Amino acid sequence: MRPSTLSPADKAAIGITCQEFIDTVLRPRFLPTITPTPFNYPIDIQGKWHGAKYRFLQRYRSGFSNNGGEEFDAPFVRIDWIRPDRFDVQWHRHTGQWFRVYQDLPLKAALDAIISSEFLHPL
Repeated sequence: MRPSTLSPADKAAIGITCQEFIDTVLRPRFLPTITPTPFNYPIDIQGKWHGAKYRFLQRYRSGFSNNGGEEFDAPFVRIDWIRPDRFDVQWHRHTGQWFRVYQDLPLKAALDAIISSEFLHPL
């Protein structure tokens, strides 16, 4: 019988794999350097759990002089845990809505889909 919820041990293991993906693939490819601008500019790529959904976020800092360098997160993709080693890949639209673009993939395939599908990349 398959578990109906994501166990803390599985969540931790998935989180480690996703963090390695961020550190070795996403940051080097999409944020090799931080370039301050007078507008909003990316300063990091991070991952965070939200229930059984792991969101990939781009962290921005504001270069506008009137707000003192405030920072904010902008999600760009997430993987939703469905069952053991099965995930849906969701794309985050500028409207704030999430759209499933891949369904029922193993973790490695879900991460490969993120890197191979340009519309899932951080801006």
